[in-house]
Amino acid sequence: MTIETILTNAILVLPEEAFPGTLVLRSGRIAEVQPGRSHAAGARDLEGDHLIPGIVDVHTDNLERQVQPRQNARWPSRSAMLAHDAQCAAAGVTTVLDALCLGDLGFDTGRHQTFLDGVADLDALAHTGALRSEHFLHLRCELPAADMVAAMEPVADHPLVRMVSLMDHSPGIGQYRNLERYRAMRVRQANLTLDQVEKRIGELLDQRARLREPQRAWLLGRIRHRDLPIASHDDETAEDVRRNLADGIRISEFPVTMVAAETARDAGVEVIAGAPNIVRGGSHSGNVAAADLVRAGAADAFASDYVPAAMLEAAWRTAEETGVSLPVAVAMITDRPARMARLDDRGRLAPGLRADLVQLRQVAGHPVVRRVWREGARVA
Repeated sequence: MTIETILTNAILVLPEEAFPGTLVLRSGRIAEVQPGRSHAAGARDLEGDHLIPGIVDVHTDNLERQVQPRQNARWPSRSAMLAHDAQCAAAGVTTVLDALCLGDLGFDTGRHQTFLDGVADLDALAHTGALRSEHFLHLRCELPAADMVAAMEPVADHPLVRMVSLMDHSPGIGQYRNLERYRAMRVRQANLTLDQVEKRIGELLDQRARLREPQRAWLLGRIRHRDLPIASHDDETAEDVRRNLADGIRISEFPVTMVAAETARDAGVEVIAGAPNIVRGGSHSGNVAAADLVRAGAADAFASDYVPAAMLEAAWRTAEETGVSLPVAVAMITDRPARMARLDDRGRLAPGLRADLVQLRQVAGHPVVRRVWREGARVA
């Protein structure tokens, strides 16, 4: 028997327009998109709320925050995964690319265990119905890390991998190009002396000189057969973007300067900006403001980075503060990231696509999630 659900009296947000209308859902898919209100028996009245596609988050580190809620308190991995999943669903994120870090540069030793546990937990839970959102893997590969290759090899062909990004978090590079800020951060976070941090900086730069280029070449060769979306991380210069593009890397994730983002825009490279950057009014690490990227037409999509709830608020703030229309801003958290991840069955309110949906209402200037559906089933 075909299960039909009618959602009516809602503001439907499509990629190019928003209008009062009705969605008809059948067997987990959008069957019809209709203007106006339905008077069919059993139609659910959404009370004039906005109805948008389920949010697609191509990069979230939120699992790490659940695994390590305090500096010296590591949480059981399966419980952390379930808590992370619940937070994503409650924020309207129905598709999650869990961004797990491969490679340790000596200050975040627990990340390797988080990566191992995260893959194992997704393998165990993905087909059980326990997860409210659909989860995939985004492998964040730390190019200068001595253990990156060994970590990558066993998962390079994992079926849940949907994106790979190339990172270099060496001191003095990209996000950490300000060495004074980097030293202060490491002294504070790692509880080390300045001399200890300085010694480690020298070791990391030597390691980078030896490993970054050969491991970059190895990684690109290892995943070439999969034809995955590949992103660069923290592009700083125009040369960074051009070199990556020459190697087939067509996504620039969190560029740290306007010149890198504008070079990407002009070259047809898609740019991912941080949603928390929009919500906070700027970068937490002193890099280019995401709102400025939007105004320059140099941002294509948002990712939550470390706060799933930032996605929806970033879209609303973008529409209110940058001159971008609400449909375009919503597409930056739905349609555009879905296309980046080559998930063509979601991200838009269109017949035939998955009924991943978010009902929300603006309250005191904030978009508040009221209901969430994944493939037509209520999950939050």
